[in-house]
Amino acid sequence: MKRILFIAKKGQRYSGSYGYGTSSGLLNSAMFVVDMLHTCGIDAKLVHVVDNNSIDREVTQYQPDVVVIEALWVVPRKFDVLARLHPLVQWVVRIHSEVPFLAQEGMAMQWLFEYLEKTNVCVAFNSLRTMHDFMRVSWSYSPIGNFVESDKILYLPNYFPEAVQPESSPKLESELNVGCFGAIRPLKNQLLQAMSAIRYADLEHKALYFHMNTTRVEGGEEVLKNIRSLFDNSPHSLVEHEWHKHHKFQHLLAHMDLAMCVSLSETFCIVAADAVSLKVPLVCSPEVPWSSRISQADPTNMDSILDAMYRVLRHDKLSGWLNKRGLKESNSRSVKVWERFLS
Repeated sequence: MKRILFIAKKGQRYSGSYGYGTSSGLLNSAMFVVDMLHTCGIDAKLVHVVDNNSIDREVTQYQPDVVVIEALWVVPRKFDVLARLHPLVQWVVRIHSEVPFLAQEGMAMQWLFEYLEKTNVCVAFNSLRTMHDFMRVSWSYSPIGNFVESDKILYLPNYFPEAVQPESSPKLESELNVGCFGAIRPLKNQLLQAMSAIRYADLEHKALYFHMNTTRVEGGEEVLKNIRSLFDNSPHSLVEHEWHKHHKFQHLLAHMDLAMCVSLSETFCIVAADAVSLKVPLVCSPEVPWSSRISQADPTNMDSILDAMYRVLRHDKLSGWLNKRGLKESNSRSVKVWERFLS
């Protein structure tokens, strides 16, 4: 098996990942894959660097066969320098976004095509759909008119480990605690989810506590402003949380009656996987590829979201079992894909 090094950038806003610094969805995602590879007997490591100029040092120290750059942050011309310094290394830029998220990164398409022009660089997607979409527009041409080989575009999916179930606390029948966690962004669709939760609580005559991370706002400043105004004009409560490290976040999520991840674009959704692993009922959109249809709702339709809330809260054991099965199957496929890639 090949020796593989994953490199992420500190303090970077990653397209399609939800996070900055040393506690983010993207970094958690990369670490989950590294841990999975370790259990398969594969030599793997994840490092965080300050910028492009720190890559050479980490590669020199670890001497990998493959380097995976997590997300779009390495300028294409840097690979020309790195190829001269490390001619035997295979470089992979791994994308964690569907096309709607990539559209918000002005350099995304230009950089992706420039990566493919370099003989030692591949582009990988953690979403089969996005990989296929990009193949359709990159196989026939490239910026300088060359044919792009199919083996330059890869699928390297996410993996999610089983969570440790925290101790549960008693829940009041008169209250509904809904977690709608993750960075606040327009495509996360948090406002409509908040409105749907309020409507459900009104119909069920319950006091709603709508929990969100509000210290990580990535292009969603107006979204947060509207959500705060919504609850200012409601008898229900918005509960604002800071961004937590993953284990502490899981402890918080475990105390929710329901998790909502009805976003407009996803490639995997770690928050949804956390909910399923912690046995918290989940309502999501069809964008969460491994989720069961019983949990899925149309992200643009409040009635559809309400219907899904009723389904999963009334049939929580069935929906939980189906989602857990889907997540387990996703993990099994992921292990096979990574082993095949590195064999």
